[in-house]
Amino acid sequence: MTQYLYPQNLKATANLWLWSLKDFCILGIAALLSIIILVQTRFVVPAAVTLCYAFLTIRMDETTVLDLK
Repeated sequence: MTQYLYPQNLKATANLWLWSLKDFCILGIAALLSIIILVQTRFVVPAAVTLCYAFLTIRMDETTVLDLK
């Protein structure tokens, strides 16, 4: 039986900075779309929604604000 030392025997979720990998991909796509909409139409709401989602999905000790509901 193979025992891996990093990360937690390869059973931990993938994280990138403060977000899970799934949330980071969603944030990247949303940020790109928000920037395009902001530049083309000067409409700020998509950027604000993206920033709120980024704040709500910050992961600390495997918990986010969205998990607490």
